[in-house]
Amino acid sequence: MGASMKTEDTFSRQAIAEASIRNEFHKKLLEPFTKACRDYELISEGDRIAVCISGGKDSVLMAKLFQEIQKHRKVEFDLVFLAMDPGYNEKNRILLESNAKALGIPLVLFNSSIFEEVNNASGSPCYICARKRRGYLYSKAKELSCNKIALGHHYDDVIETILMGMLYGGQIQSMMPKLRSRHYEGMELIRPMYLIRENDICEWRDYNELKFLRCACLSFKKDSQDGDASSARLEIKKLISSLKEKNPSVEANIFKSVENIDLNSVIAYKKDGKKKCFLDDY
Repeated sequence: MGASMKTEDTFSRQAIAEASIRNEFHKKLLEPFTKACRDYELISEGDRIAVCISGGKDSVLMAKLFQEIQKHRKVEFDLVFLAMDPGYNEKNRILLESNAKALGIPLVLFNSSIFEEVNNASGSPCYICARKRRGYLYSKAKELSCNKIALGHHYDDVIETILMGMLYGGQIQSMMPKLRSRHYEGMELIRPMYLIRENDICEWRDYNELKFLRCACLSFKKDSQDGDASSARLEIKKLISSLKEKNPSVEANIFKSVENIDLNSVIAYKKDGKKKCFLDDY
């Protein structure tokens, strides 16, 4: 009886979460997901996509959205739900695996020593961790005959990155919806959550009473659910929030700013690593 009840509960949680994507959150989650895939041409016939799952709310939802659109696919593509254990403690590893099982996500889980490597390295732990994670994921995806890896970056990540580049990096640069890998031939990175708002992801999580991993890095200090260890990104979040109080369109305007660059009104820009100045054509 106990085992039967447990199976029923697991099925119910998966069924309810999937139904909420099709119904209550169709407009907020499923529509922008399919729009990004369509507008940015993220999925092609014959793709084998490694859906990279960290265990956080963004990547787990991305996996469920991929499963949903695969049911109604207009092109044939395969999915591999790829998860890496970078050195989680037992509690976090169990949470990652139990969430995947409860939500019907068949994980391909492999181990790495990233947390140990980052903890012993000098420099920004968040930057080093992200770079190393991507390398491990590309390598494993390639090994599994995938031609794309999908990451769970969302709309808010995009606009925060734009402002961070300007205010902290002195450059106008966006987080692109897709990129060809420079180090892994034939591999491509895609971001199908590109048009989804973080608040809507949180609302879906809370609606389904789900608990996900926060950043579990040894260098992580911030004590809030699904937080970000980067102080620069936290400052940008606060800045955008304060600007929004007086200008409700500020987020959309930041996003649109990198779609509406007028090269006739910038002093210089780079293309394929080569710098071009307005004086060149003056």
